[in-house]
Amino acid sequence: MANTTSLLTDTQIKRAKPRSNEYSLSDPRGLLLRVMPSGTKKWLFNYQKPLTKKRTNMKLGIYPELNLVDARQLRDYYRSLLANGKDPQIERKQQHSKDLEEQANTLKSVALNWFENHSSDLSHKYSNDIMSSLRNHVFPALGDRPLKELKAPETIRTLRPLADQNKLEMVKRICQRLNMIMSYAVNTGIVDSNPLAGIGVAFKAPKKKSHPTIAPRELPQLMAAIENASILSTTRCLIEWQMHTMVRPSEAALAKWTEIDVGSGIWSIPAERMKNGRDHKVLLSSQALQILRDIKPVSGQRTFVFPSNRNPRSHASSASVNMAFRRMGFKGRLVGHGLRALASTVLNEEGFDKDLIETALSHVDKNTVRSAYNRAEYLDRRRSMMQWWSDYIDKAKSF
Repeated sequence: MANTTSLLTDTQIKRAKPRSNEYSLSDPRGLLLRVMPSGTKKWLFNYQKPLTKKRTNMKLGIYPELNLVDARQLRDYYRSLLANGKDPQIERKQQHSKDLEEQANTLKSVALNWFENHSSDLSHKYSNDIMSSLRNHVFPALGDRPLKELKAPETIRTLRPLADQNKLEMVKRICQRLNMIMSYAVNTGIVDSNPLAGIGVAFKAPKKKSHPTIAPRELPQLMAAIENASILSTTRCLIEWQMHTMVRPSEAALAKWTEIDVGSGIWSIPAERMKNGRDHKVLLSSQALQILRDIKPVSGQRTFVFPSNRNPRSHASSASVNMAFRRMGFKGRLVGHGLRALASTVLNEEGFDKDLIETALSHVDKNTVRSAYNRAEYLDRRRSMMQWWSDYIDKAKSF
């Protein structure tokens, strides 16, 4: 039998007066207006549950906040769910829970979760630098924004004042940190994609400042100084480890035993510890493996390969190498990061493939298109190059 319920009108709704008992006005296809003795008018959707086949009423809203046109649109939406075998009330509860979760997953809350999960892998100084940059320049404007709502344009606008002050290195670091947070959010299912992936291109690149380093001809002098220096054995091992692996100071200082596969001679550094946000494999030469054997009696039962002298459960400071160099007389001439430049200079002068060198240094190709396609790790060829570099360092000891 055809549904003969006539369409409600705004005039009917406005004229509906409260009675001693509640009553309903009907609109076609399950839409009801319940008039309460208090005078409140509630919209309801009456439908048959897909599984139990029992009829039930679902609250839609209060008139006039929810007007007739919008109430009909809601009814039609819920009928479309029914047509696909979905219960509107269950779907609404699930959506509500999802909305609450999304509102709770603000940039600040997710950033703090990311930081809590990874702070143990970071030096105290670096940890403070990360949180300080976010608290001062990001959280005031965007911290309470749900991650699902975060967009590149507003993030760029937030960082623009820093760029206008020519604090481009700070802008670059914040962009990198935001992308690490977003990568964490994607991988943990909080968001489906990273809308901030390209925000760095909106700003000028900071002018690079070269780290002090020595010329290749000065390497014998450095090796002699390291050999004769009055420094802790852990610091000496850390310096040599950094030299033989060509990694950044923080990456060397935070090396963990669990990251190193001695059998295959590979040290796998996780993306969250890398400047470029990518996993990095270091091919260990025989000399690098010997360093591990030398340090194992000291830290083999600990988490970090190079433990802190003050707190063996923590890692050595990445600044300890610089301090040692200053005491050796290399102040202003060499810092820990400069060892990478020294290795790059020697290897390039010896004619090694530039791609091998850049991959070993974990540099990102400036050509973004080329970088996207050229992710080869050249493991065998890099292993040969790293062994050559270690042999070169050893030869310098004999001069």
